[in-house]
Amino acid sequence: MEKIVAFAKRRGFAYPGSAIYGGFANSYTYGPYGVELKKNIKDLWWKTFVQDREDVVGIDGDIILHPKAWQASGHLENFNDQMVDCKNCRARLRADHIVEEQAKVDCEGMSDKEVTALIKEHDIQCPKCGKKEFTDVRKFNMMFSTQMAKTAEADSDDGMAYLRPETAQAIFLEFKNVVDTMRVKLPFGIGQTGKAFRNEITPGNFIFRRLEFEQMEIEYFIEEKDWEKIFAEWQKDMKDWCTLIGLDSKKLHDYEHPQEKLSHYSKRTIDIEYDFPFGKKELYGLAYRTDFDLAQHEEHSKQKLRIHDEESGQKILPHVIEPTWGLDRSVLAVMCDGYTEEKLEDGTERTVLKIAPIIAPVKVAVLPLMKKDGLPEKAKEVFEAMKVFGNCEFDISGTVGKRYRRQDEIGTPVCITVDYDTLEDGTITVRDRDTMTQERVKIEDLISTLQKKYF
Repeated sequence: MEKIVAFAKRRGFAYPGSAIYGGFANSYTYGPYGVELKKNIKDLWWKTFVQDREDVVGIDGDIILHPKAWQASGHLENFNDQMVDCKNCRARLRADHIVEEQAKVDCEGMSDKEVTALIKEHDIQCPKCGKKEFTDVRKFNMMFSTQMAKTAEADSDDGMAYLRPETAQAIFLEFKNVVDTMRVKLPFGIGQTGKAFRNEITPGNFIFRRLEFEQMEIEYFIEEKDWEKIFAEWQKDMKDWCTLIGLDSKKLHDYEHPQEKLSHYSKRTIDIEYDFPFGKKELYGLAYRTDFDLAQHEEHSKQKLRIHDEESGQKILPHVIEPTWGLDRSVLAVMCDGYTEEKLEDGTERTVLKIAPIIAPVKVAVLPLMKKDGLPEKAKEVFEAMKVFGNCEFDISGTVGKRYRRQDEIGTPVCITVDYDTLEDGTITVRDRDTMTQERVKIEDLISTLQKKYF
């Protein structure tokens, strides 16, 4: 994992946040290549699951929703972790995690007093300093709160509002508007991408668990009788997505949440886990939320959130299947999966990021062999034509070999070299990132060749 983190900083994928002030825990800035990779994944997701599907539409809801939405959704009551502080080093820790790790006891469903007793009974140590002096366990709500300017119309006494801990609730709040304006019929989905915020007690593992993160999510509205069939369909679609972005299927695993550990809204949840360098962890999730959310919002808002069922002729409250994808975790998984160190036949080594061309931060690199004799000018012409594939680079600094290595390391799937033969016969060298094989291609055939092999 240390290599991935160092690589991400060195090659402009992700930088530690606020570094000039000594850093700010668990914050990161996506660099020039990281933001391209992230955007490519997000755009591909939107095209795959919203634009290319006739049964899904999209919205973009606010980060700050009405405070009553979180009361209705259960987040004010249920979105809590059990927290404990070390009296010696003042580390703030997940109480259930340190008990499960050191005592091998599952704390699911236990009260704060019961977990406090376990910490004492099993002589639990602080993982930071090794001491055994803790505060009592207490509930910690993971939603970030913010103070809003008070007005005469303020709905809460203190003007308290929250940054959303998930993107789903904006979809439920706008369900009626979408039904009224888009002529949708069951089954149909509403998709959204955007940031969510969780005040995690123990974030970490680079961009895997951040305080602010980005989700790609769909609430798919169905009739209750169809939930098992549609759940299975979405499970397959999510696996197909993993293949599309190039993840190794051998590193992917399904984890079925046991009934006693399901979220308060869920009847069934499956995680797609990935073998990260720090262990097998959740990458994506698929949940059957029943009609919990719409029923709760209908009750608390006093608004009818129903849709006409053509089969029965009645107004029904749909049930929901929720596939959700972590965007930051997708970026990390792609980097971990693609990061490769190779020893070549000539004894040298190279680092190469073997990622799917469709999401590569740079699609094509154009390299003039020399800085003279009209080669840069001809290469510029080729470079302009290659922009049809997306973000491209024109690289003229250093030897061609060093330029190949730079492009290999950032995952550029193909490099094009413009040399003296180009000026004579109109052909260029096309080099493949993974195999390092080269072929001569006529400039007029270049776009069709790359479309066939890469894009």
